[in-house]
Amino acid sequence: MKPQHLIFSASLIGSADAFVGSSAGAFAPRTSAAGIASAPSATLRMDTEGDSISRAARKSLENRLFNGKLSLDGIKTTSVSSPPPEVDLELAQAKHGMPWVETIGSSEFENPLLYMPFWEWQMDFMGSELSNLRPIEHCDDGSDFGYNENSKKKARIVNHCYASDEYRKIRMSYYDAGDSTQVFNSVWYPDPSYNLPVLGIDLLAFGRKKYLAIVDFQPLYENEEDHAAKFEHILEPIKEEYDSLKGRMSAKFYDETKFFSKQMLFARFEDDNVVSDDLMPAFQRYVQAHLKLLKSVKPDDSLQSQKAVLERQRAYDTYSAERDPAAGLFAAMFGKEWAEDFIFDFLFSLSERKEGGIQIPPMGMMGGGPPPQGGGAPQGAPQGQSAPQPAIRR
Repeated sequence: MKPQHLIFSASLIGSADAFVGSSAGAFAPRTSAAGIASAPSATLRMDTEGDSISRAARKSLENRLFNGKLSLDGIKTTSVSSPPPEVDLELAQAKHGMPWVETIGSSEFENPLLYMPFWEWQMDFMGSELSNLRPIEHCDDGSDFGYNENSKKKARIVNHCYASDEYRKIRMSYYDAGDSTQVFNSVWYPDPSYNLPVLGIDLLAFGRKKYLAIVDFQPLYENEEDHAAKFEHILEPIKEEYDSLKGRMSAKFYDETKFFSKQMLFARFEDDNVVSDDLMPAFQRYVQAHLKLLKSVKPDDSLQSQKAVLERQRAYDTYSAERDPAAGLFAAMFGKEWAEDFIFDFLFSLSERKEGGIQIPPMGMMGGGPPPQGGGAPQGAPQGQSAPQPAIRR
């Protein structure tokens, strides 16, 4: 990773220790022992990529970067050139028993973990195709987002987070509640030197009777016509091959003109053969196309450009955190405090919390209509499973 990338991406995702020193009132998060900056300029120092940065320090640094209190012109960078530590990706994936082979709930199907093949394929693809792939620690300040379980309601969730030279953050989540609910969700954030869309993936199954799938290159600009033109022609011929994935979402939770492309794969179906016959190959081709697009673009290492990209990624996270329909599921299964930390500090880590905490959205599926019978009780119900609502950009 280039030193310029470290200025933002490493500090935001927690893959390096960082500190900022300045004149009176200087901010100084947890650091290694050496190298305080001299006034009046501010210096951001990145140490070995395998080190970690506390969530409080990261948030404080982000706020200074975005609210203008930390001048871009005053930033000087120093990078320790020691090679990153070797990471055993199989060992990282094996944490919390991944990939699971049995469900925590009950199932009448031979493949109870319907979307686990998607998880496994993505892990293999990342390991073979991405440069300097490494896991990102997601246990900090008393909150462990790696795994949570509600043994009484037979539900569990596992979350992994990775970074590479190409992507500042790739997060993956799998929610397992037996035949009641299966969810695979992943979001790929390009390194800020690439002015490219976020890759969003949301695959859901309710009661093994109703299925919902969303895969999209999600533009990050309010005026998306020019931005989308860079990549939609790549996706159009792929989408054309899969009639089952040409649906359109309702506007109940999200405005499809914001952070969505015209080539979004969207489907609601009741035949689980669509998962293997259409969804799996289309998902693979979209993931491959996203990386191919990124590698075809010359990175812009200027601080101004990277800050602009991060500002749009932050807007994307804020928009998503405020509208995530799965907030009710997380609160009902794992408690509101954990759910709020999970949404703001893991799923959408660049977002800012509003006073009053998370809001529980009403029931409803992205394509309209109630969850299937057996797919879950209304969100917040004291007993039974709460069917998760599709959050395209969790």
